[in-house]
Amino acid sequence: MHETERHRMTPSTPQSPPTLPGLAGTIVLVGAGKMGGAMLDGWLALGLDPTSMITIEPQPAGELSTLVSRGMRLNPPAHTVGEATAIVIAVKPQVAPDVVPALTPYLGAGTVVLSIMAGRTIGFLEQALSQPAAIVRAMPNTPAAIGRGITVAVPNERVTQRQRDLVHALLSATGAVEWVGDEALMDAVTAVSGSGPAYVFLLVEALARAGVAARLPEELAGRLARVTVAGSGELLHRSPLDASVLRQNVTSPGGTTAAALDVLMAADGLDPLMRKAVAAATKRSRELAG
Repeated sequence: MHETERHRMTPSTPQSPPTLPGLAGTIVLVGAGKMGGAMLDGWLALGLDPTSMITIEPQPAGELSTLVSRGMRLNPPAHTVGEATAIVIAVKPQVAPDVVPALTPYLGAGTVVLSIMAGRTIGFLEQALSQPAAIVRAMPNTPAAIGRGITVAVPNERVTQRQRDLVHALLSATGAVEWVGDEALMDAVTAVSGSGPAYVFLLVEALARAGVAARLPEELAGRLARVTVAGSGELLHRSPLDASVLRQNVTSPGGTTAAALDVLMAADGLDPLMRKAVAAATKRSRELAG
């Protein structure tokens, strides 16, 4: 690292946690698997009172029992709940045709429905709920599990500013949030950030295999690749500089990094391969959405 970059790069500083504006009632979480569970953990870290939570999960993990002892309701009869302030749908998209219509008892004039189901459109949700509703479709990614995810959200025309603020706060509990106005962009969002963590993990695998091919011991190659990618990601997270500048800062003319980048940045290198991969994922997202 150049000395100038070391002085310009500052450690991450704690920021004020998001609050939950507009929460005067109940949040219904439908599905408490990996992503739903990560969101629930984030809300509790913000100080959300478990008595404000209802979780619908047919196969509840042991952690949910602790929350039940603190006042959270688990799988209560729908008729005992009444109108929810927010319904968060975090189930697998395959079960959506059965799950979503069953949520209508929780809907009221002030309810906002937040879906993080991949591929399920706002149009699908509107039809499945069979009544007018404020709906936000969102696409998170797996780093949400450690509070370092990024979620892109798109609202329908019924979502009020107050509801949008509430949804933003709910999603911010697991990382950054971006909003778009065109739902058609969600397929590309899915391909870039939704699927993107898998591309990074594959990079670690490929780098480790390349190290083994260069005669490094397998365990050492794996450790070097893993820590290098993780550390580079943290540097990118903390630094104010663009990725291209950080790349240039570790590339000496005529050096070893430059020799490798000549291969990766060739006309048939990483860029066209990544464009092809993202295009394939975008196409598949459109197909799944019907």
